[in-house]
Amino acid sequence: MEGENETLTTDFILSGLFPNMKYVSILIYIIILIYLAAVTGNIILFFLIWIDMRLHTPMYFLLSQLSFIDLALISSTVPKMMINFFSGRKDITRLACGIQIFFFFTLGGAECILLTLMAYDRYVAVCNPLRYVVIMNHRVCLQMTIVSWIGGILASTAHTFYTMNLPICGSREIHHFFCEMPAIMKISCKDTSTYELVVLAMGIAFIIVPFGLIMASYTFIFLAVLHTKSSHGRNKALATCSSHLTVVSFYLGPCVYMYMTPGFSHTPEQEQAVSVFCTVLTPMLNPLIYSLRNKDVVRAFHKVLRKHPVSKQNT
Repeated sequence: MEGENETLTTDFILSGLFPNMKYVSILIYIIILIYLAAVTGNIILFFLIWIDMRLHTPMYFLLSQLSFIDLALISSTVPKMMINFFSGRKDITRLACGIQIFFFFTLGGAECILLTLMAYDRYVAVCNPLRYVVIMNHRVCLQMTIVSWIGGILASTAHTFYTMNLPICGSREIHHFFCEMPAIMKISCKDTSTYELVVLAMGIAFIIVPFGLIMASYTFIFLAVLHTKSSHGRNKALATCSSHLTVVSFYLGPCVYMYMTPGFSHTPEQEQAVSVFCTVLTPMLNPLIYSLRNKDVVRAFHKVLRKHPVSKQNT
């Protein structure tokens, strides 16, 4: 009978990041530096958007939500990985594993939806500028944020409930550095082929459809920019849109590999490498991508430095 030899213990074992790697400690220290940079960058960007009145616009409001999601996303995996590495322990309770899966998918789903809505914001700003303030009012921005979170929570609840109820009959070692759904499905003694179709359908809803809507928005934006006579307006629009497209490609690209291709085609090492890029590198790169090419954010940062110069604080 299926599940007859299901193991009685409820804890899981996390194999850790690249357990067969010779100098994994060096990689861990690099990830710690990336984590600190991601936390610092996203907090600074979130702080600047909320204190500078010139950044109180729909685009920057949505960007502040993206910073919050990125900050929470990287914090849902990296701290536990660091604790396990430095303590030498690899166990994680069933409850902690379920919580980690829930927050990971909630944040990931919310980010997919939010990136789509940010593209719509840019579409309205470029293609319908005279009605931008009316269409993208504060109430609409709040509704966009709520829709992003609700969509992420609903998808995450379904994934978490199914994953945490899978029977594990043999080893409870998860070949990953955090509780990831595909890795748990691989150690289950239950046939998960049907649910893999559900995952594929979810992937279409949260990855392919958003990507299609984003590309449609930017197609209209590109056509509108071509007819713009002002070179300054054209360059500003292209700079903002290129930053957003870069973030979209960095985030949705790995998601396509993880959730839109058959699980048996991935090795644990490949899944971990993609997860590091998606959950560690991307949250660090996002504030850099949006700030380095954004004169408004740079101007707000310089304004804060002028008000609170480091030299005066040290003297």
